Amino acid sequence: MSDMTRRTVLAGAAVGAAGAGLPAAGPARAAAPPATGQAPGFYRYRVGSMVVTVATDGARTFPMPEGFVRNADKAAVDAALQAAYMEPGKMTIVFNPLAVSTGGKLVLIDTGNGPAAFEQTKGAVGQFSTNLAAAGIAPEAVDAVIISHFHGDHINGLLTADGKPLYPKAEILVPEAEWAFWMDDAAMARAPEGLKGNFANVRRVFGVFGETVTRYPHDKEVLAGITPIATPGHTPGHTSFVLASGNGKVLVQSDVTNHPALFVRNPGWHAMYDMDGAKAEATRRRLFDMAGAEKLQVQGFHFPFPSAGFVEKDGASNYRLVPVAWNPTL
Repeated sequence: MSDMTRRTVLAGAAVGAAGAGLPAAGPARAAAPPATGQAPGFYRYRVGSMVVTVATDGARTFPMPEGFVRNADKAAVDAALQAAYMEPGKMTIVFNPLAVSTGGKLVLIDTGNGPAAFEQTKGAVGQFSTNLAAAGIAPEAVDAVIISHFHGDHINGLLTADGKPLYPKAEILVPEAEWAFWMDDAAMARAPEGLKGNFANVRRVFGVFGETVTRYPHDKEVLAGITPIATPGHTPGHTSFVLASGNGKVLVQSDVTNHPALFVRNPGWHAMYDMDGAKAEATRRRLFDMAGAEKLQVQGFHFPFPSAGFVEKDGASNYRLVPVAWNPTL
């Protein structure tokens, strides 16, 4: 080993001596300009003959508010964050809508925070349409937009920054149960103060489309290969989807969980965004038990990009997320 080291050193010295007679190097070139942002964020994979494009809408980082987890104390939440190598007392939520090419149609599932939010947050969120463009998908090419539920980070991207339809040729499809709740004047009148803003935002967004919005039921294909399933709790009409083609199947869980480091690892925790925490927990456990038993890939709107993985039991009552391996080909 020492002899090999000696030979290596001598060889290096010989190269150095030979190079001594070469002309001096030219003038130093300027360094590359400093980076100011990330590359476009999109990732593709196949589900049978379907092609799924995950195009990130960005991320928000903020001090974790009191009661972010309604039924766990701050020390337990901080411990869960530290176990996931995240900073205690701080939360980063990512947003990852989808484009699905079914072979016959180009379909979006949810739309992100929207171009207006891009301007307001200096590009932190509202990136979905620009990342779709980077993936070669123009707004005019979208045939349909399927909405999972009516929170702003899922519906605001239906509109441009000046309040016009962003996907001008697309049919807009929404869950019947979600529409019935948020468009109910009596429900709006009795809503707590914290929900009144969401009622107003729902009416602002969908008011642009008038009577052209299509309402779909659960458990029946809404478009070829895309079946909505009822997953209530997060909102009354919250919807997940099964994408199926050939032998391929993926469960799009929408917001059944928020950040997996907290709510997959601790499915009994109730997020402040869940309108009915107990129902959301029951839905989460039912859905994850099914996904684990069937070994279904799960796509999560708030999972770390590209937001796909497998959820399996971890002990008697908890779960863990196993991210999918990055695949450089289709």
